[in-house]
Amino acid sequence: MTAKVIFLCRAIAAVLMAWGGLSPSFAAPPMNTMAQRMQACVVCHGQEGRATNEGYFPRIAGKPAGYLFNQLVNFREGRRKNAAMAYLLDQMSDTYLQEIADYFSGLELAYPPPPPTTEAGPALAAALARGEQLVRQGDAARGVPSCASCHGAAMTGVMPATPGLVGLPRDYLLSQFGAWRNGQRHAAKPDCMKEVALRLSAEDVGAMATWLSLQPVPANAKAVSEAPQASLMKCGSTP
Repeated sequence: MTAKVIFLCRAIAAVLMAWGGLSPSFAAPPMNTMAQRMQACVVCHGQEGRATNEGYFPRIAGKPAGYLFNQLVNFREGRRKNAAMAYLLDQMSDTYLQEIADYFSGLELAYPPPPPTTEAGPALAAALARGEQLVRQGDAARGVPSCASCHGAAMTGVMPATPGLVGLPRDYLLSQFGAWRNGQRHAAKPDCMKEVALRLSAEDVGAMATWLSLQPVPANAKAVSEAPQASLMKCGSTP
């Protein structure tokens, strides 16, 4: 059984158990709170949206509500490809997706420290230096803006719809860049992240993902009200 199938079965089973749909003997009372209704999300994203130690499931607690709403819509409409997410969201209205986004956005939970890296030596040092350069300064020769220009100087996100990048697993960051490159992930046009992903080499993406995954999350990890500078690219997902 493939990992995707296992993932889908786990998510569906969680929904059925939450709704009392597996068997009359497992009948549960109606879900009266968002915390109860969101138990299906916990299967993959961790308790209260903290994320698990499986590197392909991102933390969703505390992300900007506008970003979470956009991603829920993208999964439902097929701009992002994930069978389990598409199944769960297929019949949900925009109004309910906004409620889900608001719920997870409002959770304030401490971030764990970044995991230690098992790598060392000159190659790691060079990768970290290149990763930090791209995050903070970009690459003008390739037309790549800095990550900070859109995601905030501290990489904690910008309101209303740009997510933070610190606190995410390296594997997740790599997988999302790969999804943009190969057409498995899309955003509202103009899709600036797809353009960025296509302009960067695999080595540069790896360097950025490594550097970001090793950064501690600041105590105040909320998204800031505005970006530190105007972005060089137009993005359809943000005003």
